[in-house]
Formats: sequence, structure tokens, C-alpha cells
Amino acid sequence: MNNTQDIIQNVLVSAGGNTLQLCDIVFASKIMEVKPKSERYFDWDDLKEKEKRDNLLKEFVHLDEPQIFLLAIPGGIDSHVHFDTPGFEFREDFEHASKAAAAGGVTTVIDMPCTSIPPVTTTENFTHKISALKGRSLIDYCFYGGISGKNFNEDEVHKNISELSEAGVAAFKVYMISGMDTYGDLSERQMEFAARVIEKTGKPMAVHAEDKELVQTREMKFKNANRNDWKAYCDSRDARAEAVAIDKLISTVRKVNCKTHVVHLSSQMGLEQIKKAKSSRLHITTETCPHYLYFTQKDFENERIRNFLKTAPPVKCDKDVESLWQGLNEGLISFVVTDHAGCNPEEEKSSDNFWEVYGGIPGVEHRLPFMFSEGFLKGRLTLQKTIELLSENIADYYNIDKKGFLKPGRDADFCLIDLWNSQIVKSSEMQSKGKYTPFENVTFNAVVYQTYLRGRKIYDMNNPVTDNYNYGKFITVK
Repeated sequence: MNNTQDIIQNVLVSAGGNTLQLCDIVFASKIMEVKPKSERYFDWDDLKEKEKRDNLLKEFVHLDEPQIFLLAIPGGIDSHVHFDTPGFEFREDFEHASKAAAAGGVTTVIDMPCTSIPPVTTTENFTHKISALKGRSLIDYCFYGGISGKNFNEDEVHKNISELSEAGVAAFKVYMISGMDTYGDLSERQMEFAARVIEKTGKPMAVHAEDKELVQTREMKFKNANRNDWKAYCDSRDARAEAVAIDKLISTVRKVNCKTHVVHLSSQMGLEQIKKAKSSRLHITTETCPHYLYFTQKDFENERIRNFLKTAPPVKCDKDVESLWQGLNEGLISFVVTDHAGCNPEEEKSSDNFWEVYGGIPGVEHRLPFMFSEGFLKGRLTLQKTIELLSENIADYYNIDKKGFLKPGRDADFCLIDLWNSQIVKSSEMQSKGKYTPFENVTFNAVVYQTYLRGRKIYDMNNPVTDNYNYGKFITVK
């Protein structure tokens, strides 16, 4: 634990909307004070040109103080990652993925239960995962508990959900369609049963929402016609498959008042269902990911990134991208996550048969710069909204009470962002185990400069930090 008081001087912090204030952050392992240098607030328009920024701010600082004037935000929280330890480490592992997270300004993740062997569906498996992660993470982490449709026994499911909640999982993950042998999807009846038990814990049920019957019927039709192309895959998992699944989920939530969260929303049709649920005051929320906010199915025509872009659900069309940005702005979408899921691209992203291509993108390193570049700096989101989507809303939703805010008493998790610099995304420079991304050669007009976890610097773009994989710890959520 870091008990030595430290200070970062002359950073800009959000003061709401697009206004900022020049402050010093005083911290040890916790934030002790966010101390304004003056009572003056600055509008972003007055600071976005570097020379103008420096001229405006230098009157508030002493000559012997740092005059870099970066943006300080709470450490990013990515509540949807597959870091694959233990069991799927041929694709990704916690060492590589947590280092990528630190480089991406992320200080806390919630790791999914399905891409572990054994899956985190019992407290025995939970304990096995806790043990497997000792000394293997640069950042802090929470877990999802899981409910699998394989060997679904109501008494056992009830017991496992209750015990996993007591053990401190942040939420529970279920699938309406699953392609994993080790982690089956749930029928509507099973989903309703699980929701009733989860409701008693007060924790969220996170749902992969694509309609199984629609997807499998189309997939079989295309495969029987020897259609192995990307378009057949996308047509089998279209916007309607997402919307129908969410509509069925709404029917469940009308019967069971369980806090329910739709993961990785990809379409305008799906968003319309979320809007319908919210207008009925149902406890349904959703998230989306950078790839759904940037790419469309036209990008599958680019052979260089085609296989890298495959996910479930797949990216959709221009109108969907536009609607998702609007949904973020209006508060219909609660946060932006990555669904980080890497692999060895030479082995699992190289097939000419698109059905055989592994579906997943290692994105934890790129989310923060993407959102500031494509969201805030392009005027799609305010500065404050961007920060809420990356940290604050997630800490609130999952009840991670020591994280997510630049406030006294919270963990000293923060990230310094250079909004006056840019970077070209290069897969060769990624920290993830699988070095590939559909964002290859895309320019982000924001750069993660430094990342701090509980007062300790875990990433510095200019001065490599000694990796301490013993520092990251498991966070219990009550």
C-alpha cells in the first residue's frame, strides 16, 4: 500500500459539461484532495489550441511547477472483458491483458465467467480462479458469476447464485445463444428462474441478447447452401436477431423485477427495444463497444481487417452507428466497454471460411483514446459525459464503491490524457497477447500519458514502469 503523500500538479479536471478547472491532486493510496488552483473555470473551446491553453493557464502556476496541463480522469473501468486466465491462455492471459489495460488508462476490469476453465459458475470454480490470478495482474479486477445452460439444475443454480453473490461477484452473465461447449445458453424458462434468484442478490444479470432460433435457422440455411462468406454470417445475426431477443428479455423482466443489462448492443433496432423498456420503467440497461461506434459491414470488404472485425453480434450499418452515438448522448446507453477477447490471429483469424474465424477483438488498450477522439473531440459527447461512460457510470452500476471518481476517499486510480497529441494505432505496439486490431492505422487524437492505480504509477508512455503483477488485486462487490 502506498501511504506516502504525493501530488500531481496542474492537471485539468472536468467541472461538468465541457468546462474544466486547473487543479492539483493530492493522494496516497486514496485521493486526499482535488485542490483547485483558482476559482476560474475554463471552456474547452478556449483550451483546445495548445498555445492558447498554455498562455491561459501559466498565470496560475509557479515557474518551478510542471506546465504540461494534461486532462486527469478517473481510472477507466472496463466491465466486459475476457482475459482468459485460467484455461484459454493460448488466446490471452491476465499478464498481457492487464498490461494492455494499464496502457489504455484502465485500472479496473470485470472479467467474464465463461472464458475460464472451469467457468465461474460455482464457489469452487471461483476459488480456483482467484488462486490462478495471484501475482498475475497489473490492475484491479472483479468477476462475473455465471449461469450455464449445461446440466441446469434449479436447486444447484439457486445455491450457486447465492454463494457466488456472497463471495463478492459483481454481477451474473447469461447467454440467450452461446457457441461455447463449456458454457451453454439458457431457455426462456431457465432465464426467468435465474432472474428470480439473481433479483434477491440485488446484483445485475448481464445478457448476451441474440435470438437463438433466428440465428441458428439462418446459419443452417446458409451453410447448407455452401455460403461461407462474411455476409452470410452477418445476415444470420442481423439487427432483428438482437431486437427479438431483447423483446423476449423485456417479457421476462416484466415478470421478474431483476436488474437486467444487455451487453454489447450493436443496432438501432436493439436500441429501440431498450428505449421501450425504459419508457415502461423496467430495470433494463445496456452498453456498447468502440467497434459498433466506428465500423460498419462495408468494412468487411477490406480484406486486411475483415477477419479481425468478426464479433458476435457483428457490426451493422451507418444508421446503427449514428443511433448508438445518439443513444450514448441521450443516456439510453449507460457505458462503453470493449468485450476484449483476443486470440492468436495466425491460428484463429486466418480462415477463408468465415464461420470458422474466431470472433473477438482485443480492445482494452484502445477504448479511452477512441472515446475521447471520436466522442468528445468530434463533438458527439461532452467531456463530462465521456468520463461518465468510461468510469463513473460503471462504478455506480456495479457498486464498485472505491473506484470511478476523482473524489477524496476513493482509490487514487486516475489517468492523464493528452488531448493535444495524436497516435496512429499499430498492432505491433499492442500489449495484448494477440497483436491485431481492426483499428490498424486509424489515428486517435488523444493519447494515454500515464496511469495510476491506488497511488502507484503503472503506466508511463515515455518512461517504462517496472511491471508489478502482484499489485493488482481482486475487488469484492457486496
